[in-house]
Amino acid sequence: MAEQHTPRSLIVSLYGAYGRPAEETPMPVAALIRLLAAVGVDAPSVRSSVSRLKRRGLLLPRRTPDGAAGYALSDEARRLLEDGDRRIHSRAEPSLSEGWVLAVFSVPEQERHKRHLLRSRLARLGFGTAAPGVWIAPARLYEETRHVLERLGLSSYVDFFRGDHLGYPATAEAVARWWDLPAIARLHEEFLAGHEPVLAAWRKEPGTAEDAYRDYLLTLDSWRRLPYADPVLPPELLPEDWPGRRSAAVFAELHALLWERGAEYVRTVEKDL
Repeated sequence: MAEQHTPRSLIVSLYGAYGRPAEETPMPVAALIRLLAAVGVDAPSVRSSVSRLKRRGLLLPRRTPDGAAGYALSDEARRLLEDGDRRIHSRAEPSLSEGWVLAVFSVPEQERHKRHLLRSRLARLGFGTAAPGVWIAPARLYEETRHVLERLGLSSYVDFFRGDHLGYPATAEAVARWWDLPAIARLHEEFLAGHEPVLAAWRKEPGTAEDAYRDYLLTLDSWRRLPYADPVLPPELLPEDWPGRRSAAVFAELHALLWERGAEYVRTVEKDL
């Protein structure tokens, strides 16, 4: 996963990090443009990406209290971000005792495009393939998966089961078949290559609020895909040198160092408009 900070992805990351005030005040368009400019996105790209997010029903045009044009999150967008929060910021140690959830689906041939959508969506939610048509994930992913499939109108094609793996191969051996662990490890290594130096620089010499905002937004935009590609399996099922533990620690420390300082910059930008 090479670093791909697209305008649309950065807007989603910006709303996820700083665009959910308790009073649901919309973010002014002028603030969006200035905040995205700080991470290298020009105004036409911001407007084009906002339009696409609006067409998808994730952003709603709203006026700010002083009458300026702005965009607020839809209820669906808030639910998506809340689901993402649980993955992105979770520090819970996974355990074998939680068991597994199995998703088995059957789609009529005349609706085979939905079969592809189901496969791709389950993969994006972190499911592995236990057998043809049988997808598996840690049991904690069930509720989020159910919400996603209901939202996409795909729930009628899927049966869910919860249980334990009883053999015959050892579970660690089976897991290595169900998921492409080397590919997931590479994603963590890429994140570390891009963001461990950022953490080292902040440990050595803290920067400005704008620096904190810029580094945090780029870090979040890189990190937030990883908890979906990686289902976060129990340590005993993973290689001893698994890089996911280190990358999660790097993100957690950068979040602790930078998020609040970045929020100061966001508040300054909105106040200056």
